Amino acid sequence: MLTAFTRAFRTPDLRKKILFTLFIIVVFRLGSQLPTPGVNIEAVKTLTDQAKEGGSGQVFQLVDLFSGGALLKLSVFALGIMPYITASIILQLLTVVIPRLETLKKEGQAGTTKITQYTRYLTIGLAILQATGIVAMARTGQLYQTSGGQDVLYSNDLFTIITMVVVMTAGTSVIMWLGELITDRGIGNGMSILIFTQVVAIFPAQFYGILKAKGGFVFVIVLAVGLAIMAAVVFVEQAQRRIPVQYAKRMVGRRMYGGTSTYIPLKVNQAGIIPVIFASSLTYLPQLASTLWRDNKFLNQTLAPYLTQSNPWHMAAFFGLIVFFTYFYVAITFNPTEIADNMKKYGGFIPGIRPGRPTAEYLDYVLTRITTPGALYLGIVALIPMVAFSLLNTTQEFAFGGTSILIIVGVGLDTVKQIESQLQQRNYEGFLR
Repeated sequence: MLTAFTRAFRTPDLRKKILFTLFIIVVFRLGSQLPTPGVNIEAVKTLTDQAKEGGSGQVFQLVDLFSGGALLKLSVFALGIMPYITASIILQLLTVVIPRLETLKKEGQAGTTKITQYTRYLTIGLAILQATGIVAMARTGQLYQTSGGQDVLYSNDLFTIITMVVVMTAGTSVIMWLGELITDRGIGNGMSILIFTQVVAIFPAQFYGILKAKGGFVFVIVLAVGLAIMAAVVFVEQAQRRIPVQYAKRMVGRRMYGGTSTYIPLKVNQAGIIPVIFASSLTYLPQLASTLWRDNKFLNQTLAPYLTQSNPWHMAAFFGLIVFFTYFYVAITFNPTEIADNMKKYGGFIPGIRPGRPTAEYLDYVLTRITTPGALYLGIVALIPMVAFSLLNTTQEFAFGGTSILIIVGVGLDTVKQIESQLQQRNYEGFLR
């Protein structure tokens, strides 16, 4: 990986792309530290420290992760990339349900551009809703789930609240623009790079928290275990089942076409990180409800013990939801019938399998079998921070959380592959030899 970056810096045009990407990342991080107008910075810092020490900020842990800690700071980029991720997932799910979106998806580049435009509109709508909710909860003190401290806002009038909502929504729009700039003029997928940046940005504070709370010995153990887990995640993320495909020869005019052999790569983790996001959102809903309705005895007394991350029932429910959403997401994003029809249309077939329906059934059978270890793998990785909370008996964030590792490894591998592919386009030494 380091060799690829070194060679990329020696190539002038790739060096410009990498430096441009780094510049956008710096601008992105500056916006994450810039406070929203009307926010009492000292009060926010005090309440944020209290929330982290008390371990009561777990309801917004996922959103705060994707904002790089900017959510609890109420900065301009407080919403982070989460509204765009949610909008993208919703549009992807609606593509299967709404025929119009399915037609646009099949139209190629023009249809994809239209769906991207819909995603932007939905992102702005979700950003307005999320910003309104966050400002309202910060105003009433429910965001930090702590008592005491100064008022978060200098003024509680309607103009201040509207200003904060508008600024946070505009911040989300700027994040989308920065991500598209990286995609067009930089290296890698822009949105993925920004997510990667936000996740990595909170690592120093997490490491320092573990070192301060548990000492150097536990800190070294956490580093060793984290690196081992990361190596295992890299191994699984690269794993795939290759289905051989043979294309028959055919005559077009006086030319012979076809006769080539290729394969269909089916990844073990075909769903990526999406099931973890779905499961985390659902498990946080009861915690969010108990925060909003503190007088409800069922939510805050009967159900409260099961909402803590160290509770075995909570872990089991979280694991089960991840497995379910893994199968659900793979089922709606991978269509064996469509792939089998395309293969049959262009004269392709799997050796030993008849084209058409038998090919679709075979692909569905193989995909179901390899999804099982993929779902179990996602569930185990996602449970790592919860188990760490129980074993270390600490409320500090676990640096190598399941979601963090999946994002870091996935984006890192994808970016390196893109750099290597661009290097191969500019380096012909192996071909000439």
